Amino acid sequence: QVQLVESGGGLVQAGGSLRLSCAASGHTFSSLTMGWFRQAPGKEREFVGRIRWTTGTTQYAESVKGRFIISRDNAKNTVYLQMNSLKREDTAVYYCAGGTGWTAQLRGYDHWGQGTQVTVSS
Repeated sequence: QVQLVESGGGLVQAGGSLRLSCAASGHTFSSLTMGWFRQAPGKEREFVGRIRWTTGTTQYAESVKGRFIISRDNAKNTVYLQMNSLKREDTAVYYCAGGTGWTAQLRGYDHWGQGTQVTVSS
């Protein structure tokens, strides 16, 4: 089993930055890909980006490309989501997830964190 714990959410003004962390524990070898997703009120959960533990390869949703950066620290079993130039529409609960495949689909992830709230004010 893999346990994922997000942290770093909060309130930030538009144009500001925030860094989220996702600490993984347990059988982390079973989660080759770590994804970030978000869910805004009244909307479906959507893909933000993903990273491969082994290679550091990343991929991003078009809505965050150029603003968000995903990185990982293998020694700490932690994945980060650096969010820059935040917009009001980035307001959501952000989740990290672990999966074995290389996909942007929710069903491709077996393990999920509890989520952390990010609120961007104008």
